[in-house]
Amino acid sequence: MRTDAVVLSVAFGYLALLFVIAAWGDRRAEQGRSLIGSPTVYALSIAVYCTAWTFYGSVGRAAQYGPSFLLIYLGPTLAMLLAPFLIRKMVRIASVQRITSIADFISARYGKSSSLGALVALIALIGITPYITLQLKAITVSHAVLVNYPQAPELSLAEEAFWVDKSFWVALVLAVFIILFGTRHLDASERHEGMVAAIAFESLIKLLAFLSVGIFVVFVLFHGPRDLFAQVAASPELVGALGLDAVPGGASGWMGMLVLAFLAFITLPRQFQVLVVENVDERHLKRASWLFPLYLLAINLFVIPIAMAGLLLSAGDPDSFVLTLPLSAGLEALPLLVFIGGLSAATSMVIVETIALSTMVSNQLIMPLLLRSRHLHLGSHGELAGWLLGIRRVAIVLILLLGYLYHALIGDSYSLVTIGLVSFAAACQFAPAMLIGMYWRGATRRGAALGLIAGTLIWAWTLLIPGFAQSGWLNDTFLTLGPFGLEWLRPYALFGLDGWDIYSHSLLWSLTANVGLLVGISLFTRQTPLEQTQAALFTEAMHPGLMETSLWHGQTTRGELRALLDRYLGSNASARVFAGQGDLGDAQPAPPELIARAEQALSGALGNASARVLINSVVRGEALDLESILSILDTTSETLEVNRRLEQKSEELARASEELRAANERLRELDRLKDEFVAMVSHELRTPLTSIRAFAEILRDSQELPEEKRVHFLNVVVKESQRLSRLIEEILDLARLESGRLTLNPQRLDLVELARHSVDAVHHMQEGRGVSLEVAIDVEAAPVVGDPDRLEQVIINLLDNAGKFADEANPKVLLRLWRHKTHYRLAVEDNGPGIAPEERERVFEKFHQIQRPGESPEKSRGRPRGSGLGLPISRGIVAHLGGRLWVEDAPVLGGACLTMELPEAPKE
Repeated sequence: MRTDAVVLSVAFGYLALLFVIAAWGDRRAEQGRSLIGSPTVYALSIAVYCTAWTFYGSVGRAAQYGPSFLLIYLGPTLAMLLAPFLIRKMVRIASVQRITSIADFISARYGKSSSLGALVALIALIGITPYITLQLKAITVSHAVLVNYPQAPELSLAEEAFWVDKSFWVALVLAVFIILFGTRHLDASERHEGMVAAIAFESLIKLLAFLSVGIFVVFVLFHGPRDLFAQVAASPELVGALGLDAVPGGASGWMGMLVLAFLAFITLPRQFQVLVVENVDERHLKRASWLFPLYLLAINLFVIPIAMAGLLLSAGDPDSFVLTLPLSAGLEALPLLVFIGGLSAATSMVIVETIALSTMVSNQLIMPLLLRSRHLHLGSHGELAGWLLGIRRVAIVLILLLGYLYHALIGDSYSLVTIGLVSFAAACQFAPAMLIGMYWRGATRRGAALGLIAGTLIWAWTLLIPGFAQSGWLNDTFLTLGPFGLEWLRPYALFGLDGWDIYSHSLLWSLTANVGLLVGISLFTRQTPLEQTQAALFTEAMHPGLMETSLWHGQTTRGELRALLDRYLGSNASARVFAGQGDLGDAQPAPPELIARAEQALSGALGNASARVLINSVVRGEALDLESILSILDTTSETLEVNRRLEQKSEELARASEELRAANERLRELDRLKDEFVAMVSHELRTPLTSIRAFAEILRDSQELPEEKRVHFLNVVVKESQRLSRLIEEILDLARLESGRLTLNPQRLDLVELARHSVDAVHHMQEGRGVSLEVAIDVEAAPVVGDPDRLEQVIINLLDNAGKFADEANPKVLLRLWRHKTHYRLAVEDNGPGIAPEERERVFEKFHQIQRPGESPEKSRGRPRGSGLGLPISRGIVAHLGGRLWVEDAPVLGGACLTMELPEAPKE
C-alpha cells in the first residue's frame, strides 16, 4: 500500500480533487451563490497560516525547544483579538483603494510610489522564496519517509535527479492549478472564489489528519495521556527537553518570537491575501476573531504528546515524527492520510503565496517597466489585457521554479522551522511602513524606503547569508570571526549582542534600523501633495463618509477615458465601469466619479502606482490635495457632530415627552382620586344626614307618636349625629396627615400601660357584641416615644376592627405585645376569615372597606359600619412616630393580624 505508484496516485488524485472543488466554487460564484460569503469559510481560509511547518515542523521544534513552538500561534491569536481594530482598518482601506497585494498597499500609502512598490515586491520575492522551498522540501521528505521507511530518507533523496523529485512535479501541477484558478481575471482585487473554497477544504483535511495521528499516538501507542506523561516523567532528560528552560534565548526569546509571529501574521503576502484581499465583508472578522484561534488550538493540541512519544520511542528525525510513529506501528492507511494532510498544508500555502507574489511581480516590477515602453501604448483594444495575464502566468511558473531551485541548493541545511522563521523575519520588515503609515500621517515615502532597505539588509546579513554559508555555498568563517576579523559584525552576535536566539536577535536589529530610519527620515523630509492626500485617506480610513468622496478634480473626456480602459482592461471591463452613465457621447467631459471608478478598475488590475500613471496620462489636472481632504474630513466631522447633537436633542425630547406623559397620567389619576374622594365623602356625609333628617321629620310631623318610639328615634338621631361628627373629625385628621399639618404631642410613654388602658376602654363594648377579648403582654414595660391620645386612638381602632371581623359564632380577639430587637410590636388578631394577600395593602386606602360574605352593608353586629378612614389614619399616625403598620396572617387565632411596630425610646 506504500508503493510509489499508490502514494503518487493518491497524491495526484487529491490534487485533482482540489481542481474539482475550485471549479465548483467558481461555478457557484457565477450563479450568484458565493461560497466565500460565509464567515466560516473565511476563517478556514485564514488557516493557510498552518503550513507544512505547522504539520511537521511544530513537532520537530517542540522536540528540540520545548513549548517555544506555541509562540508561533500565540502571535496570530493576539492579532485576531485585535482584528476589529487593526485588520478591519486594513480591509476597509483595501476595499476602497482596490488594493491587490501588500506591496500595492504600502505603495498606495506613500503617494502610489512605483519605486516603493517595486522594493516591497523584491523583498517579498527574496524573503518568501525560502518559505515556498519549505513546502516543497516537506513534500519531498514526507514522500521519501512514507515510501522508504524504515530506511533514512536522505539515502534515497541523495540519488534522485530533479526530474524524479516528486516536489518538482507537484510544483508544476500547482502551477497549472494557480494559472487556472488564480489568474482567470485580470483584476487581481477580485475574489478568487474557487481558490478560497479549495483552501478552506484543505484546512479541514490537514486538521483531520493531524488530530487522527494525535489520537492514535495518545490512545493506541500509549494508554492515554496519563500513561504517556508518566513515562516522560520517568525520563529526566525528556522532562528538561520539554520544559520552559529549553526555549532558546530565555525571556528575550519568548518575547522576540511572539512579536515575530504577530507581525508576520499580518505581513506575510499569503496572509494579507486571505485576510484582506479575499475578504468580502468586514463583519466576517467577528467570527474569524474567535474561530481561527480555536482552529490553532485544535491543530496544536497533540504537538507536545507526539513530540514526547517520538523522543520516547526514538522515532528518527523530529520533523518526521508525525509520519514515523504510525509507520513504526505497522499501519498503512493512517500514514497515507498523514501524508495527504501534510500535502494539503504545503499546497495551500504554495497556491496562495504564489498568487500573491505573482501579482506583486507583474504589477509592481514588470508593469512599471512596460509603461515606460512607447510600443505598449500602441496595442489594439484588449490586447494588453492578454499580455498582462500572460505576464502573471509566466511569473507563477518562475516563482515556483525559483522556490524549487532554492530547495535544491540550500534546503537540506535548514530544518523546516528554520526556513519558515527566516521568511517570517523578512516579512516583518513590511510592518513598520504598513502599521506606522496607517496611524501616523507624517510618515514619508523616503523614510519608508530607507527603513525597508536597512531592515532587509540586516535581515539578510543576520539570517539569509548565514544560511548559504551553512549549506556550503559560502565560507562560514565569518559566522564565528566576523567579516575581515571584525567580531562585532558577526551575523549571530551583531554589535556584540550575544546569547540571544538568532531570530529574536535579527528581528531586534532589523526592526530597530527600520523603524528608526522611517521615523527619523520622515521628521526631516516633506511629503508630496499626493503623499499627503494618501496619508490622510489611510490614517482616517474609518472616518464615516470619507471614502465615498471623489478625489479627482481634473478633466478629461469620456472618449479618452473609455479608450484607456479598452486598451488595458478590454471592452468588457470598460463597459462595467461606464455602466449606469448613460449614452452622452465620447466628447462629453467625464465626471469626477467616473474618473475615480476608472482608476479603481485599473488599480485592481495593474496596481495603484501604474493606475495613477495611466490616469495622469489622460486627465488634465490633479487629484484632491491634502487641504481638500482635510476639508472633507472637517465637513464630515461637523456633519457627524450636528447629527450627534440632533440625536442627543431627540433623546432629550423623547425623555421630556415621556416625563410629560407620565405627569399627565399622574394628574389624571389624581383627578380621578379627587372625584372618588369627593363622591365618597359626599356619600358618607349624606348617609347620616339623611337618617337624621328622616327621623327628625317623623318626630316633627307625628305628634301622637308613642313615647317608646319617640325615644328610639331620638337615640337614632343621636347615634347618627355622633357618627357624622366622628366622620368629619376623621376627614379632618386625614387632611392634616396628607398635608403634614397633623399636630402630635410626642412624649415618653409606656406602651404596656397604654395598651391596657385601650383594652379597658373597649372591653365593655366588645362584651356587648359577645367578643372574647384576650391580652398577652410579654414585657413588663415598653418605653416608646409617641402621642398618647393618638396612639390610643390607633389601638382602639385596631381592636374595634378586629371585633367586627371576628368569627360570628364564637368571636375572639387577641392583643399581643412583645419586644423585637430594638423595637416593640403590638399585634391585634382575630379568628375571622382573614384578609387575602392582594387586599392587604388596599385596606390602608381611603374609604376602602372589606365586607363579610352576606353581611349587611349598613350594620355589623348592631353598630354602624366604619367610614373606611380608620386604618389610613392609623398608618399615618404610626408613620409620623417613626413606626410601621401592616397586615399579616394571625399566628394564634388564624384570622387577620394587624401589627404595629415602634422604636424603643432612648434611655434617659
